Amino acid sequence: MRLFLLSLILMLAACSEQEPNQQSAAETNAAKIQSEAIDSVASETVRLNSWFDEQYAEQLDFSPQTKTRLGDKSDYDSLNDYSIAGSDEQLRWRRQSVAAMQADFDYSLLNKDGKLSYDMWSYSLDRAEAGVPFRQHGYIFGRGGPHASLPNFLINYHRVDDVSDIEAYLSRLGELDRVFGELLDRARSASRAGIRQPAFAYDFAMTEIDRVTSGVPFTPNDSSPNSPIWTDIQGKIEALVETDLISSDQAQSYIAQAQEILVGEVMPSYQEILDWLEQDKAFASEISQGAWALPDGENYYNYRLAQMTTLAFTADEIHEIGLAEVERLHLAMEEIKNAVDFEGSLQDFFIFMREDDRFYFPNSDEGRQDYLDLNNEYLDAITLKLPEFFGRLPKAQLEVRRVESFREQAGAAQHYASGTPDGSRPGVFYSHMSDMTTLPIFQLEDVAYHEGSPGHHMQISIQQELTGVPKFRTQYRTTAYTEGWGLYAEWLAKEMGAFEDPYSDFGRLSGELWRAIRLVVDTGIHAQQWGEERAVQYFIDNSAQAQGAIRSEIQRYITGPGQATAYKIGMMKFQELRGNAESALGNDFDIRTFHDVVLGAGALPMPLLESRVDRWIEEVQSNLN
Repeated sequence: MRLFLLSLILMLAACSEQEPNQQSAAETNAAKIQSEAIDSVASETVRLNSWFDEQYAEQLDFSPQTKTRLGDKSDYDSLNDYSIAGSDEQLRWRRQSVAAMQADFDYSLLNKDGKLSYDMWSYSLDRAEAGVPFRQHGYIFGRGGPHASLPNFLINYHRVDDVSDIEAYLSRLGELDRVFGELLDRARSASRAGIRQPAFAYDFAMTEIDRVTSGVPFTPNDSSPNSPIWTDIQGKIEALVETDLISSDQAQSYIAQAQEILVGEVMPSYQEILDWLEQDKAFASEISQGAWALPDGENYYNYRLAQMTTLAFTADEIHEIGLAEVERLHLAMEEIKNAVDFEGSLQDFFIFMREDDRFYFPNSDEGRQDYLDLNNEYLDAITLKLPEFFGRLPKAQLEVRRVESFREQAGAAQHYASGTPDGSRPGVFYSHMSDMTTLPIFQLEDVAYHEGSPGHHMQISIQQELTGVPKFRTQYRTTAYTEGWGLYAEWLAKEMGAFEDPYSDFGRLSGELWRAIRLVVDTGIHAQQWGEERAVQYFIDNSAQAQGAIRSEIQRYITGPGQATAYKIGMMKFQELRGNAESALGNDFDIRTFHDVVLGAGALPMPLLESRVDRWIEEVQSNLN
């Protein structure tokens, strides 16, 4: 009996010892499996990111001009291939790249950020494929076309630091006739297919060409002023002489080469474009018509709306959103009108704001400088408040400048040009200042925040400075995100303490109203067959915008279908995502973290941005539990 009890005790003891040992082994095995899974995810994501960087380097080889804008001097002597064959080759490359990604990488093994990069790379191909049927629909030699943008590129982006750089500049000058020839072939092909811009856009392009080619060396008269590109070439060559990198004799040799190229090659190319514009204009409609009048125009406009907004809205839905927003903003403007004791209707207030001299700087050099100085004052003040609303701040510098004379357009929209990722070239906020009556002071503060900080300069600079993500994501752009953020930034600036002056606050509302009106008139023009005058009159009746600016804006919408809808649709999406996060997190919502989340992945398509914000909300809630 004792022996039996002893055996039983030993057996139970053994069992009691074995159970925790077995449990410990199971836990160890589970931990090992989990660790291996984490390592697999990390390894697959790292491998994919490395592959993306290789692919992006290949992609950049298609665009020497993009390399230059990024501060990369490889292929510095070349311009892009603008031929149809070149476009076809890029599309083939995209298809092969996405197919290789799908074959070589396991989506399930990627972490969340890796999956986001994977989705963005696929989305880029989808966008390119969707545009194939409409490659002829974009107006090439319209306002701001390559006839103006290429000289602007050479002047503002092609840096000359040494002898090889000026030789690359001359090589690029020599490429202009090839590029213009490729683009002219495409424009002729589109015209034969019945795709022509309105007559006013032909006139606009011819005027721009005249500004580029007026003066020495294009104009034989020695008393003529220098053309913009000649001024640029001479300045860059003289700088090399001043730094003793070349002799005066070498400088004269380079100047002679530049003159020979400009007079012998570039000017004849411009003349060929001018001749075609004059001839083709005879077939263009004097009545400004929208996308509906083009071959397959309805599908083209739907494609443009999808490309610009990255969301599935119909033209009718966007039109109705615009009408509702115009009504809402009018009510808010009534409150300001009453607060400043203005007697009269809102329409009377619009006229007062549009026409009273107190709201405009003089149309003089002093007035223009005062305008630039006031922009800088507002931007300096808002910069001090950024740390209260953002954890991540940009390093890049910002400059406020007048647009160069050869591409300046009275009443045209102010705009931002990004700097280089390494900070060697600052971001620039450009303003068209030939007619100061199109630049009301009450809107100055609002535009400064949109183009500068916390708007485009901040968003794009932060994106370019991102680390730990594939390089393509630092340069990826979607219009709804970029312009939506700019408009959201105007709204946010009010929360940050800006717009203390009621007239400036009216300007803020005017800026948002301007974008709401765009929803109405863009869809009106391109889907509902509105004429130019009807669109202009709607804008005048519903805003305080200067009439010169309104005309310029409407003509811009006519020649660029859908682009104008991205601003308000994008802004409303940012507001929706923030509202969702505030509702879900309550007191645990942190504005700085939210902004870092939406700015920390690049300019995403809106559905991918929404998924990113939703994941962040879930993570915060999980950590709280």
